[in-house]
Amino acid sequence: MGDLFSLVGQTAVVTGAARGIGQAIAVALAKAGADVAGMSLEAAPETERAVRAAGREALMLTGDTGDPNDVERLARETAETLGGVDVWVNNAAKLMVKPLVETSDDDWHGLLAANLHGYFYGCRAAARRMVEQGRGGRILNISSAADVQPLANLSAYVTAKGGIVGLTKTLAIELAPYGITVNAIAPGATETEMNTAAYTDEVRRTYEQRIALGRIGTPEEVARVAVFLASEAAAYMTGQELLVDGGLTINGTVGHQRVG
Repeated sequence: MGDLFSLVGQTAVVTGAARGIGQAIAVALAKAGADVAGMSLEAAPETERAVRAAGREALMLTGDTGDPNDVERLARETAETLGGVDVWVNNAAKLMVKPLVETSDDDWHGLLAANLHGYFYGCRAAARRMVEQGRGGRILNISSAADVQPLANLSAYVTAKGGIVGLTKTLAIELAPYGITVNAIAPGATETEMNTAAYTDEVRRTYEQRIALGRIGTPEEVARVAVFLASEAAAYMTGQELLVDGGLTINGTVGHQRVG
């Protein structure tokens, strides 16, 4: 059974690999046996060290996934250096919490560049390599529980995440004939540097009350789901969005008085 989750002999790409969920996914994939390439706006020495400590090859590049040329460079250098692309994880994103009436054109387009356009560039680059290689593959897109249970003042962010789900489902159908699966992972509240400023003490208390499991999640818990979707264990799953939110989006409890 353990072999179903092995990624030995495969190469994985993770965007936004320098920190948070991306870093956790890169390390988890390496521990499952994959060589790992990544791209982030900043250098990722900690991720590179952790991948190598797992006994795997690492290639960490700096670049902007909102730039199609950088994404193509990532795909090209990964194939040339590590021998191909078997798993591609689109994860790089940024957060903007701002009322729509105060959101400028530059705010809107700047957020979508990384959070939606970058996913399109990544899916396209991955699909091209995987189709050419002829051995199938896995594309994973990190969406968000916010596209299931939206939050005020995150209009651009939630719009991008909803678009990612649409892209995931459409590509799953398009790429199925090539043995390529496409799925999304939707984290709920997760302890990452990106969320630090937004998670005030009051926000944390509210999440602890709303999340069925009573706590905010960790990047490592999201990463375990990524390993599953990248592995042979998920070979018959495609076009799906898996919620990893501790029961946040199913919890409608408001404290009804007992009756009957």
